Parts: sequence; C-alpha cells; structure tokens
Amino acid sequence: MKRSLLPLLASGLLTLAACGDANKSTTESSTDSNMANTPAAGADTSAAATPASGDSSAMSGSMGGAAKADPNGPTGPHKDDKEFMMTAAHSDQNEIQQSKMALAKGVTGMAKEMANKMIADHTKSTADLKKIAAKKGVTLPTDMDAEHKAMAPAMEKLSGKEFEAKYISQMQTDHQKTANTMAAHEKMTQDADLKAFIGKTLPVVEQHLGMAKQSSDMKM
Repeated sequence: MKRSLLPLLASGLLTLAACGDANKSTTESSTDSNMANTPAAGADTSAAATPASGDSSAMSGSMGGAAKADPNGPTGPHKDDKEFMMTAAHSDQNEIQQSKMALAKGVTGMAKEMANKMIADHTKSTADLKKIAAKKGVTLPTDMDAEHKAMAPAMEKLSGKEFEAKYISQMQTDHQKTANTMAAHEKMTQDADLKAFIGKTLPVVEQHLGMAKQSSDMKM
C-alpha cells in the first residue's frame, strides 16, 4: 500500500513544481511588459503628449508672417541723402493722411488701433527727421506723394469693410516699401545722423508692417 502511494506523491510534487514555474514566468512577463510601457525616469513625455498641431505659441508666432525689411526689394527713391529724406517725409504723410481718413470713416477693431498708432508714430518720426533736415538745409514735403494723392479719391468712395480691407492692404504695401528703402539706404549713406535715424525708426516701421500683415491674415 505504502509503495503504491509513493509514485502518486512524486507525481503530485512534480505537478506543483511545474505550476510554480509557470506562474513565475507569467508574473515576470507581465512585469517586463509594464516596464516597457512605462517611460524611463526623467524621460521627456511632453512631445508625445502634445500634438505638434496644437502648439499655440508656434501658431501665434507665425501669424502675420515675417515683418522684415528687404533691402533688395522694391524701394522708394533714395539715390542720395536728400532724396532719401524727401521719400521718408512723403512716406510719413502717406500713412498719417490715409490713417486720418480711416478714422473719419469710422474703422473699428485692429484697423482703428492701427490708424491711431500710424498717426502717433509717423508724426514722431517726422519731427525727428525735420531736425536732421534742418541741419542739412533740406526742406521736407508736407503732403502725400503723387502716387498716394492719385489713389485718394478712389479710397474716399469706399466705405465699411471694403474700405477697411483696402486701408490695411495699403498699409502693408506702404510699410514694406518704406522698410526696404530704409534698409537699403542705411547700407549706402555715410551720414551719422541718418544712420541713427534709420536705426531708431526702422524697427517701428517693421512693427507697423507686422500689424498690417497680422490684420490682413485675420481677415482672410
């Protein structure tokens, strides 16, 4: 009887040992799987958690596009320092008078904000330029250039959103050309006063250009 039980006990012990090994293997496999799915300590998970398309800072930074001068792009006349000063003075008057027209027509939102800023900033740059011109014996113009005088009647006929769109578009065109002219003349002039004037004024003009581009993009 005792002899017949021994094989049964041996078989039972082998079965229990096999089950124990199987359970251990399953537990280790599960642990390995969990470790594989868990980021290592210190790993940067922000890239995976945040979709690229949801990066609000990148989107806001691209709005309006690059607002920079291009000295190789279209410019106003500036063959010498006197001509540059005349062109810069006309540019100031172009923006001031068009912006006064915009306010008179009751533009709102960004267009109104832009018009007020154009008048304030270009009035200041005119005052700065007048001091330099007086030292050089140059009399500056006090009105828009011929091109802008010619387009004024057509702008006067516009109203509402149609006028606002034209005004913003013209601000973008004008400020790109003005910025280009300043950047190009800065490279060629030897006059310290004009170099300082351009260095101070060009960033303001580029800021205006950025405002116009941003406003234009928002209306698209």
